Amino acid sequence: MTTVDRPAYFDGFMAPVPDEIEAVELEVTGTLPPELTGRYFRNGPNPLPGSYPAHNFMGQGMLHGVRLENGRAGWYRNRWLRTPLLDGVRPDHVNPHGPNGVLRNNTANTSVLHHDGRILTLAENGFPTEVTGELGTVGPFDFGGMLKTAMTAHPKVDPVTGELHFFGYGVTPPFLTYHVATADSRIVHSAEIEMPAATMMHDFAITEHHVVWLDLPVVFDFELTRRPGFPYRWSEQHRPRIGVMPRHGRSQDVRWFDVQPGYTFHVGNAFEDALGRVVIDAVAYNAAGFNEVWTGVGGHPNLDTALSTAPSLGGSLYRWTLDLTTGAVSEHPLDDLPIEFPTVNDERTGLGTRYVYAVSNALPLDESRRLAVVKYDTTTGERTSHMLGQGWVPGEAEFVPAADGAGEDNGWLLSIVSHEAANTAELLVLDASDVTAGPVASVRLPRRVPWGYHGAWIADEA
Repeated sequence: MTTVDRPAYFDGFMAPVPDEIEAVELEVTGTLPPELTGRYFRNGPNPLPGSYPAHNFMGQGMLHGVRLENGRAGWYRNRWLRTPLLDGVRPDHVNPHGPNGVLRNNTANTSVLHHDGRILTLAENGFPTEVTGELGTVGPFDFGGMLKTAMTAHPKVDPVTGELHFFGYGVTPPFLTYHVATADSRIVHSAEIEMPAATMMHDFAITEHHVVWLDLPVVFDFELTRRPGFPYRWSEQHRPRIGVMPRHGRSQDVRWFDVQPGYTFHVGNAFEDALGRVVIDAVAYNAAGFNEVWTGVGGHPNLDTALSTAPSLGGSLYRWTLDLTTGAVSEHPLDDLPIEFPTVNDERTGLGTRYVYAVSNALPLDESRRLAVVKYDTTTGERTSHMLGQGWVPGEAEFVPAADGAGEDNGWLLSIVSHEAANTAELLVLDASDVTAGPVASVRLPRRVPWGYHGAWIADEA
């Protein structure tokens, strides 16, 4: 791709940085909670200089790390994930279920998982890539040869047993494969889940007893492989549905529920309520809202002539309630604010949660272009927020339990925020029980951090 074809997402707050740097003894404003002793890692695409991938999802992964210790910010560093792509190996974005060589050649650019003493970077078109606590790349991790498919960037860890639930999806059968690994990384269950078509299943959910599948109308289109970019698009013809399956279940155990057309990149949480119903809180888009976001990061516009002409509804917090006894489905938005990157207290994954955290992502949010870190109380319906200064763009807010974290929201939110015009960024630390109070501390980073995807806090004792 020539510089004439430079994508729009290579400028402003999404623009990549040109090199790897390191800074030590970072400036701290306020007081860092001393219990925050560990590392915060944030992943995202950062194409190498001179490289212009046609879709934001296809940029080579870069980790940004901040070391906190006893009230100090010891260092910041950023490192590209050194997968074979850095040596010029062309990725296969068409078939994530291809040969193991292809599965090793992914961008590793989406999320970070700490499991069984390993730090893994994830992208859904291949194997995890293991890294060190200093951001060095170790190499592909395939669970001792047991993993034969790609791995989602959004696995779920059972907070009680330590079990790891995840899946791989692809564009040739099997379109979906479910896996369960033990706390010590032994894959003990794999099952192909029958699907009618290849859909872009970016996320899923677990509850105490179930796995929740999202079969939504963004589909693989072979014709789009003839053009640059990510070959998925919205389809008015694909029947949207949600599947509920017992944990460690198989394809014949899935019960499917028809739902309204929409797409979800990210789930906040799912759980079983007092009546045994499965409740899913996620960020949902209508057709026009999805296409607005999708084309903004280089995706192909919808090719269906029947695309809804309804106004664009950016992703907002949405709830489905599935009654396993009667088969009834209830669904409705919980708010109308455009948000993304929903997070919860991970100690409540699959269990009942009252609070969901997110970041507002509509640009501009208002005339002053002020965005926010947002907290939802799904019991009362209240939304509270910390508004950022003009021009500042928040990243995902990661929840970290406080040392004496008895309550669900007793902890901290960590978010890297960058200025869309100035070459500056900060790591904010917010009190999750009172986000409106503003940061208890902020760490000044040596330069802007490009807008990215997901992160993880890894405490030293872990």
